[in-house]
Amino acid sequence: MNTVGLLLAGGLARRMGGGDKSLRLVGGQTMLRRVIETLRPQVAALVLNANGDPARFAEFGLPVVADGIGGFAGPLAGILAGLDWAAANRPDCAMVASVATDAPFLPGDLVARLAAGIEHEGADLACAASNGQPHPVIGLWPVRLREDLRQALADEGIRKVDVWTARYKLATVEFPVGRIDPFFNANRPEDLETAAALLGNI
Repeated sequence: MNTVGLLLAGGLARRMGGGDKSLRLVGGQTMLRRVIETLRPQVAALVLNANGDPARFAEFGLPVVADGIGGFAGPLAGILAGLDWAAANRPDCAMVASVATDAPFLPGDLVARLAAGIEHEGADLACAASNGQPHPVIGLWPVRLREDLRQALADEGIRKVDVWTARYKLATVEFPVGRIDPFFNANRPEDLETAAALLGNI
């Protein structure tokens, strides 16, 4: 199944002190570059969701789409932007795989396992989990639900991912945790130091 990879970088990064969290370095490389290198082989195309001037991401050579819903409506707005981009630019892709760009240790089989979870459970969509903790923004989304999502955001004011996904059959796919949680995310400056230390354990 052809899938578009969606890199979510539209947040305000308040806990990191503002700016583009995904452009912070871990082990001499931006988190965004690490996520791109992991996700690119798993998908048919990549698109970056970010707000503001897209030129700051020019070095990555990716299409950049802003939220279509104003007011920093959270990750669901970014997911909708990715679904809209896929519908317009990759009609051969029925699914969009979203990832957080502050998670530098994503699994190399993320998309395949999420797709297998949907197929196994006869689900509509999937999200990743580790240590029994779901990660709602790391998921696999059918493009066919984009108008439903647009209505939920624009007309109903829904902002929380799990509130919206509760309307559908969701496969929660558990990923093993070895020495590193594959969904470790760097929210604060000190998390960058932890991530750099963890790199020595991979």
